[in-house]
Amino acid sequence: MSRSVRSSIRIATFNLESLDDTGDLSFEERAAVLRPQLERLDADILCLQEVNGQREAKGEPRTLRALARLLEGGPYADFHRTSGGEGTKLADRHNLVLVSRWPILAARQYRHDLVPSPQVRMVTADPAQPGGDAVTWDRPVLHGEIELPGGRRLHVFNLHLRAPIAAPVPGQKKNASTWKSVGGWAEGFYLASIKRAGQALEARLAVERVFDADPQALILVAGDLNAEIEQTPVRIIRADLDETGNGHLAGRSLVPLERSVPEERRFTVLHGGDAVMLDHLLVSRALLGWFRSAEIHNEALGDELVAHATVSHSPESYHAPLVARFELPDQTVTETMAPGEPAP
Repeated sequence: MSRSVRSSIRIATFNLESLDDTGDLSFEERAAVLRPQLERLDADILCLQEVNGQREAKGEPRTLRALARLLEGGPYADFHRTSGGEGTKLADRHNLVLVSRWPILAARQYRHDLVPSPQVRMVTADPAQPGGDAVTWDRPVLHGEIELPGGRRLHVFNLHLRAPIAAPVPGQKKNASTWKSVGGWAEGFYLASIKRAGQALEARLAVERVFDADPQALILVAGDLNAEIEQTPVRIIRADLDETGNGHLAGRSLVPLERSVPEERRFTVLHGGDAVMLDHLLVSRALLGWFRSAEIHNEALGDELVAHATVSHSPESYHAPLVARFELPDQTVTETMAPGEPAP
């Protein structure tokens, strides 16, 4: 006999804040805090940021040893994982990782593949630069394609955009935290803005490629965008109708799911007493039709600015995870009953 089955799926984003198993804080102290957070998410797909890579020995390729240890023995232990597909070299810090209950059919990274490095002639550099310098960004866009139950393909873009902190300018810094001039700092901030907007543009162009192939594609952009919903990087990725001014492009806009969360709970970071929403889940209109609810697990969130000044070796992440629940369309399941077996 045949019957209809409806499946729920949960997709989460979580910045793990430099997950590692080396350093002054023991790995188990961090894991004791992070594991319950991951278990509470009860996710089928995890988009993780700031996963550090480790070497077993000098000269050997880096692995995601710390992440494997974190997930070992838990509900995600046997999930599929990718940080960018075959041939991808892991960085020492801040890798992006996709963890999925279902097969990851394809994965790749974009970093200056769709957006060439902008050329900027710095005006405050000391000594003066004779020509333009390439402005590059450190972190890529991770694109994974996941096969959902029923055979539909979900495109997940996992991002970690640059923080709005001034980038170095040659000859303009006394030390890591002190600038020589306001002009130098201002140009550094300008360079950081280019990097962050460039990352967002590359993500948007990657999304456009998917829409070109399938206007009804199931697309989710997730991650730590280091920007609130109305700031430039998120606006670039969202591509709202009132921004493009073209009704024919409405189907290509991405919708922020945090809008379904009550405003007083709508934050993923506390910064000097300010509650800000820097982590996002943005979905295509087709995927929005399956969306049912969103949660932000910020009850135990500490203030990152206060903590960095007062807490030694905190095991916490100062980003709250964000998770959304979707219901897949009904699927028909054919069951074979043994003779005499009652119908379910």
